[in-house]
This record gives sequence, structure tokens and C-alpha cells, in this order.
Amino acid sequence: MISDLKKDTENRMKKTVTSLTENLQSIRAGRANTSLLDKINVDYYGQSTPINQVASVSAPEARLLVIQPWDVKIIPDIEKAIQKSDLGINPSNDGKLIRLVIPQLTEERRKDLVKVVGKYSEEGKVSIRNIRRDSMEEIKKAEKNKEISEDEKIMYEEDIQKLTDKYIKEIDKITEAKEKELMEI
Repeated sequence: MISDLKKDTENRMKKTVTSLTENLQSIRAGRANTSLLDKINVDYYGQSTPINQVASVSAPEARLLVIQPWDVKIIPDIEKAIQKSDLGINPSNDGKLIRLVIPQLTEERRKDLVKVVGKYSEEGKVSIRNIRRDSMEEIKKAEKNKEISEDEKIMYEEDIQKLTDKYIKEIDKITEAKEKELMEI
């Protein structure tokens, strides 16, 4: 029972770190990255569909994204979706494909993005701590119900704390790398 709890705790913590990583990838760092468009959906025949499922997205240059829709009739819809998004980029098309020129970030915008990264990071840490709290409560319940001894309880709590520390450090590393990437000119 407790070994299942440790595995479940670790899996939930891994998912939190993965979620944080995905959120941070959608923050643009002044460089063209196809994952910038991952959260943008297009109305395609009445369905809300991610851009990468209706077109091929590539980054041929450091500051350019190219979207080549499989159906050219959808170009205006893709442009509208990009304009409505929080990317702050104006698309241009030539009738066959859409080009997104990624502008250079200003110092002020970089600092704002670092704050956003910090917010995501803190949310990830809070989530890890909540997972730890839930696991600790399960361990205390098991001891109260005489399923484990007090010594085992202490040992399991230490294991859960070690997992927590490990994933908090991982979040710190990921955050630091993203902040460095954002502040790089």
C-alpha cells in the first residue's frame, strides 16, 4: 500500500514538472519556436483544432515561423486565431502560407516574461507541496489504523520529503534556464 503511495506521489510530481515545462515552452523568448503555436486553436469545419493539426509549422530562421496549411481556404481563420492570441505577432500571408516574424523583445517585455515564468514556477512548487501534504496525510492515516508502525511512518515521511525536495530543485533548474533564455539578447 505505501509503496503504491510513493509511486503515485512520484508520478504526480513528475506530471507537475512536465506541465510546467509545457507552459514555459509557450512563452516566447524572442526566438522562433514551433511550440509557440501549441495552445492556439483554429475553427476548422466547426471544430476547435490546434494549428499543428491543420498545417505544418516550421522555423526556417531564428526569427521566422512558417505555417503551411493543408487546406488554403483556412488561411484567414489561422490568421484570426493568431491575432486573437496573446502572442502579439501580426501574421502575413502570400495565399499559400503564413509567415510570423518574431520581433526582438524589449528589456521591459523580457522582465515581464521573467515574472510570468516565476508565477508558473511558484504554481508548480505549490502543486508539489500539495501532493506532499496529501501523501503525508495518507501515511498518518495508515499509522492511525495500525497498518504501519511509527518508525515506518517516519521513514516513509522522509522518503516523501526527499521526493519533494528533488522535484522542487528540478523546478528551480527549469525556471532558471528559462529565465536565462529570456534575458539573453
